[in-house]
Amino acid sequence: MTQPATFTTLILFSLLSSLSANGQQLTDAEYEEKGKYIWEHFVPQSGQAKFVQGELLRAIEKLRDEAQRNGNGNFNNQCHSLLVNYLRSKLTDTTLFSEEKIQGINAELDLLNNAQAPYTHDAPYDYITNRIIDWFMYYGETLEHNPNPKLKC
Repeated sequence: MTQPATFTTLILFSLLSSLSANGQQLTDAEYEEKGKYIWEHFVPQSGQAKFVQGELLRAIEKLRDEAQRNGNGNFNNQCHSLLVNYLRSKLTDTTLFSEEKIQGINAELDLLNNAQAPYTHDAPYDYITNRIIDWFMYYGETLEHNPNPKLKC
């Protein structure tokens, strides 16, 4: 079992997250702008997204909402655990991210994948959101998401 990320580790990940996958320095404002673009153009009002970047952003925001609004009271294996697995499957891409960055992604996802201990601080959600934006910048807008029929949220 992976230990939860320490405060120092979270700070380190936050500092490192300002570099996109291709090494380009992005500002917080640029990440926010790109995140809004994905949200507005690729995240549906309900149901799974048609494109991967929309489903990735939908997934992390569903996890954030469940922890921050509900204290993980409705966290379940047919929704939230599947969302974490989906995020992990796309964001641990060795063609895009370094091993160090992948370790950070896995540490943050492990922190968020705990029904009994909701993580309510924004830092890990923002870190994963920035990795989603890095993914989007690398792969673009055209990769279609294959809906998961087992996903119940």
